[in-house]
Amino acid sequence: MKNEKKQILVIRLSSLGDILLTTPVLRALKDKYPGCEITYLCREEYLNALKTNSNISSFLTLRVEQNEEEIHNKIVSSDFDLIIDLQNNFRSRNILKSVNVPVYKFRKPNIKKFLLVNLKLNLYKKYLSIPELYAKSVPGLVLDDEGVDLLIPDNIKPSLKPDDKYIGFIPGSKHYSKRWPLEYFIQLGKLLNKYGYTIVIFGGKDDKEICSAVSAQITKSKNLCNDNDLYAASADMRMCSLIVSNDSGLMHAASSSYVPMIVLFGSSVEHFGFAPYKRESVILQNETLKCRPCSHYGKEECPKKHFKCMLDLTPNLVFEKIKKALAL
Repeated sequence: MKNEKKQILVIRLSSLGDILLTTPVLRALKDKYPGCEITYLCREEYLNALKTNSNISSFLTLRVEQNEEEIHNKIVSSDFDLIIDLQNNFRSRNILKSVNVPVYKFRKPNIKKFLLVNLKLNLYKKYLSIPELYAKSVPGLVLDDEGVDLLIPDNIKPSLKPDDKYIGFIPGSKHYSKRWPLEYFIQLGKLLNKYGYTIVIFGGKDDKEICSAVSAQITKSKNLCNDNDLYAASADMRMCSLIVSNDSGLMHAASSSYVPMIVLFGSSVEHFGFAPYKRESVILQNETLKCRPCSHYGKEECPKKHFKCMLDLTPNLVFEKIKKALAL
């Protein structure tokens, strides 16, 4: 070892959910290599998801339009003992070209995903979460039993009052085929209003139109959609009795809140590893459809034009799951 403390570089450039799901790996690295110092390389827009994480000593950030050569030179001139590439795509490989340091790479199950999406051939013998798949990249790395970390600074306080009953909705997702219909969120909100619950709507800057449309139709609701302020959102999520969410990056932020969740899977399936990690949750999905999954990432329309993967998950079905979870 070149240094008194082992210097480790972890790379995960994007996106929000994938980055949050690396946090169990960071804890495991600290346990495996006591006293190590971890530098984390991510795209700059995701820095807030990690900057309060005490397991990280320093950061390297990459802009979307930035040439990889600058980051490559910084890595080469640094004194890293080990690099862990949890992105393992063209860009990260380009950054690491000719780096004379041991590199462990995330082995993506691309063939299994392709066969499941395109041929509906399921070679997943058992469910492995993304953190478990990440951990397999590093020989002997053992995860603990905790979930993802999103640490809120002490000065961030919830805006919600503690003397009310709240249920959170996360109606956004990057792709249409991962979004439960807005009218379903509205119908569910109205049902929950009758039980005295205020609906709290969460989203980022790309979700403002969606969140406003849902909030406008639910009498007792609070629209807390913001400009990607994860800390403010997380503080208020922790005030909720339960959160209903699409499969999205913000869903993984919500999973750090220790609040029970109901997650709606449309075009994707839990085999891909993106269920809430180590948290109390119920996954709702239409398991009768032969066309699922139609995508790993999501699509902008239903290829079959029926969208039964989401339309068949009715508000009443979700409402019954909530009643059971909260003993209403």
